[in-house]
Amino acid sequence: MTTGLFVGRFQPFHKGHLATVKFALAKVNQLVIVVGSAQKSHEPKNPFTAGERIRMIKESLDFEKIDTGEILIIPVPDVDVHLLWTRQVDMLVPKYDVVFANDPFTLLLFRERGVKTIEAPLVKRSEMQAAEIRSRMATRGKWERLVPATVARIVEEINGVERVKAIAERAHY
Repeated sequence: MTTGLFVGRFQPFHKGHLATVKFALAKVNQLVIVVGSAQKSHEPKNPFTAGERIRMIKESLDFEKIDTGEILIIPVPDVDVHLLWTRQVDMLVPKYDVVFANDPFTLLLFRERGVKTIEAPLVKRSEMQAAEIRSRMATRGKWERLVPATVARIVEEINGVERVKAIAERAHY
């Protein structure tokens, strides 16, 4: 059995992330989704809690009827020493064979350790970026079509747009 690791912050989980999950599942038997920066929330780059992000991922996969029996979602906090962060991942997740990511630096860190990596194809990268989605939230732009419907519903339930706006305003002081 091959196990893949998909690493991201998912701030928020969007359709590009969903496409990467589907891409990875076509290549491995089991997928571990690592929710990075798990200790961070209520910040400009990290407005959502790890629990909220895990819920976004899980409910999106359920809605898409993706069999989550072979998917684990594990929160992993940051470590300020990048090389140690990959070791921390190893301590917190099951053994894996390949790492999927869209972030070149994450891929580099695992490659330097001799881990097989695959850069997932990017879908509509100009729009499918969490930073772009957060920016649209903060400026009353249209962001909902960039995320799965379940994520838009969860963001609404937790007053996520108001949170993103308040955090963005505070960051300008």
